[in-house]
Formats: sequence, C-alpha cells, structure tokens
Amino acid sequence: MEATTDIDLTPSAAARVAMIATKTGKPPILRLAIDGGGCAGFQYKFELADAPAEDDIVTVRDGVSLVVDPMSLDLVRGGAVDYVESLGGAAFRVTNPNAASGCGCGSSFSI
Repeated sequence: MEATTDIDLTPSAAARVAMIATKTGKPPILRLAIDGGGCAGFQYKFELADAPAEDDIVTVRDGVSLVVDPMSLDLVRGGAVDYVESLGGAAFRVTNPNAASGCGCGSSFSI
C-alpha cells in the first residue's frame, strides 16, 4: 500500500463516502477501478472496499481513503474523483486528464 498524490479525492467526494460508510457500517474506503467496456472503451467502477489491497495506491482526504490498483492508476494519473449533484442525478465523477474523449454520461472514456 503506497500513498500518492497521483490522484485526488475532492472534499465533496470524501464527505459523500464518509456518509455512505456510516450508513452501511463499512470503513470509509472508496475503490476506483477501470474496466474495459462502456460506450467509450473504458469505464469507471466505484465501490466501497473493506481494506486496501497490498499493491493499492492510497489517497486520503478528511479521513476517507481512495484506493486505486496500479494498472487503473496508469489510466487516471493526475485526475480527481469528485461527487457531483445535478438535475441528471448525483454521482461520483472522474476528472481524467488522460482521457482523449468521453461519453455523455461521464462514466466511460477512451485514451
């Protein structure tokens, strides 16, 4: 488990993870993984984790951890995870400087 500044967790995302973790009785650890698929080639996958894996890269804000596996981090390095509420709904969003394009819903991207 390695600490990093390669990806950021915004205060609003940290607050939302903390609230969800409290409601579910889980630790405040958000896992971001990148899967193949989605309408643009890669898609973001979020879930609460029980603990970081040994090779995870960890970013901490306000007592909340964001964990990313090394392969996924290569695709989002320099980005940030935010929590956004809009007319279309509320969701975690990734600001990814490595994405050449994305889809309209913001849940997938291409390199």
